[in-house]
Amino acid sequence: MVSTAPVRAPARKPADTGLGERAMGRIFLAPSFAFMAVIALFPVFYAIGKSLYDIRGLRQEFIGFDNYARALTDSGFFNAVGNTFVFTVSSVSLEFVIGMVFALIMHQVFVGRGLTRAVILVPWVVPTAVAAQVWRYMFDHNPGFVNAVLGADINWLRDPAWSMVGIISADVWKTAPFVALLLLAGLQTIPEDYYEAAKVDGANALQRFWGITLPLLRPSIVVALLFRTVDALRMFDFAYVFAGHSNSLATLSVYAQRFLVAEPQLGYANALSTVTFVIVMLVGLAFISRMGRHMVGDVAPRKEKG
Repeated sequence: MVSTAPVRAPARKPADTGLGERAMGRIFLAPSFAFMAVIALFPVFYAIGKSLYDIRGLRQEFIGFDNYARALTDSGFFNAVGNTFVFTVSSVSLEFVIGMVFALIMHQVFVGRGLTRAVILVPWVVPTAVAAQVWRYMFDHNPGFVNAVLGADINWLRDPAWSMVGIISADVWKTAPFVALLLLAGLQTIPEDYYEAAKVDGANALQRFWGITLPLLRPSIVVALLFRTVDALRMFDFAYVFAGHSNSLATLSVYAQRFLVAEPQLGYANALSTVTFVIVMLVGLAFISRMGRHMVGDVAPRKEKG
């Protein structure tokens, strides 16, 4: 018998455009990347260009790298660098420890967990300028709320060392919940089966934390430290609200803003801003490089022995 089934034409292969999927993807993403590059890089190159001039009022004089040479001999600049790194190391370290504790608490299952999470995250929602004003008021010698709580008589806003303690305390209160949120997201990706197996093997809570939680939470830890370190290096609000343009507590951002507004020397202000950008970029690239190595190490196939 002759089959009456319709004969289907052979499927046509898609035309070969000579471009792979990755190449096509790059082509489609190129306009977006170009737009973002212009938005992000134009201010940087503009600041670098202006840093080569001595700008006072309407007068502009090309002086090359003299502004950068001035920074290298400026004791106020080095004091700002020191303040910035002291603040960054202290605040990020405390925020990581407190954020980890908060994340572990929020990860537990208990009655009222939702309310607990909301309470912990409230400081992060408060605008930074508002939080800075509130903390400055509490550390003020009059009415002396912090002194009353501690039973001390410290002039927090007059002594630079104690003022730095106040600035760090305010920033930790404000930002530790953000670190906790990032770490909580990482904790929720760890399978519970690992913990159950460790319990069967007799591991206690501390051993489970060191052997399971920390290694598997490593990518989230690097991300949290990256965000907070980069943000702390650019910190302006707390230092400015607590001490204004005082050299004793000025960070890099406050010191640059001083020559932008209080003592207008726009060329030098742009040079200081450029140096701040370079420092932040180098620290950020170091974190990103380390994060990339961790990611590759986590997904790289392991060779079997044998």
